[in-house]
Amino acid sequence: MIRKMIALLLALCLALTLTAAMAEASPVRVGALKGPTAMGMVQMMQDKTDAYAFTLVAAPDEMVTALAKGEVDIAAVPANLAAVLYSKIGVKALAVNVLGVLYIAERGDSIHSVADLKGRTLVTAGKGATPEYALNYILRGNGLDPEQDLTIEFKSEHAECVAAMTQDDTIVAMLPQPFLTTAMGKMEDLHVALDLTQEWDALQADAESPSAMITGAIVVRGEFAEQNPEAVQQFMADCADSVAFVQQNTDAAAELIGAFDIVPAAVAAKALPGCNIVFISGEEMRAELSGYLNELFNQDPAAVGGAVPGEDFYY
Repeated sequence: MIRKMIALLLALCLALTLTAAMAEASPVRVGALKGPTAMGMVQMMQDKTDAYAFTLVAAPDEMVTALAKGEVDIAAVPANLAAVLYSKIGVKALAVNVLGVLYIAERGDSIHSVADLKGRTLVTAGKGATPEYALNYILRGNGLDPEQDLTIEFKSEHAECVAAMTQDDTIVAMLPQPFLTTAMGKMEDLHVALDLTQEWDALQADAESPSAMITGAIVVRGEFAEQNPEAVQQFMADCADSVAFVQQNTDAAAELIGAFDIVPAAVAAKALPGCNIVFISGEEMRAELSGYLNELFNQDPAAVGGAVPGEDFYY
């Protein structure tokens, strides 16, 4: 009887040890949107297959569902969505991974400053979303009233903006990378007139705590962060390394971006320099992201979930 009990205890201990080992070896589940938010992670996708299981989706709503259901542990999402997710399910921000990707493009050569947009027709997608808020901030910061000084026509998608420009070469458009690169490949006289990230930075130059235009942020489920601090730290180190690889090896990174079906490699090779892929964490991340979210809140509280996230939002 005693021998049987000892055998059972040994078997139970072995099972628990194996379970713990399997749990420790389980890959961290990482999600990202197809586009710039995923581009900086491609070296991890290629080289860290034992440590991470990646899920790429086309729409932010899919990532919201995956996080809410606990199907992914860490996710790269639009910056304002990170704030909304904080208010809904308590995610924490690990890093900023994409700065601004918005550009003013034209077919002529008449736009050399924001002031030159006065009296023009500008087409863009993103009404009621961060593109509109960013545009309004930059226009007002340069003394232009978005409702009075120019005509802003909102389209449902970027392709409609390009179509409008093909019909009228006096129209200018606000377009994001890498879509802008694709459009420039189809319209030879289309070129970048203004980089809105640079315009944002210019307005912030004299601020006490300068913010930045931010497109993407990496968040982690609060419960996962509490239970797996070492895995989170390792992810941040691996992601920083991957971003450095992408920043320093455009052609090789573009091939990986194409291989993972994020965007075609040829487009990625041309668009990467304008995608502003970064890895900003810690106090610098908190300062830049909080300033950006405050600006969005000032224009529309719903854009950040009704309130600017508290300090516990920042990992």
